[in-house]
Amino acid sequence: VQLQASGGGLVQAGGSLRLSCAASGRTDGSYAMGWLRQAPGKEREIVAALRWRGGSTYYADSTKGRFTISRDSAKKTVYLQMNNLGPEDTANYYCVASNTMILSNMGNPFAYNYWGQGTQVTVSS
Repeated sequence: VQLQASGGGLVQAGGSLRLSCAASGRTDGSYAMGWLRQAPGKEREIVAALRWRGGSTYYADSTKGRFTISRDSAKKTVYLQMNNLGPEDTANYYCVASNTMILSNMGNPFAYNYWGQGTQVTVSS
């Protein structure tokens, strides 16, 4: 599986951004895609994830109600719509995927074995 992410950039607090990630390869079975972020001095965090079969989603507590993950199955692409961004959302965001994901593990940043390139999101106050 190869992942190609796009989006990100600089936005003022309260603004919105959308990230996209296109996958190549198999997306059947227990496949899941998500977004992981890491900021300097902070632990890596899965902010949102989506399991291909059934469409189950996961959101970190810090992003619930503000971030929405969605997919276009035909394009093997996931999107992360980020609204009401704050400076605490500033981080490098990585598209990640796993082909052996179980629902209870979707929030585990170490459960994803495929990573795309990072895209920087910077939110100014």
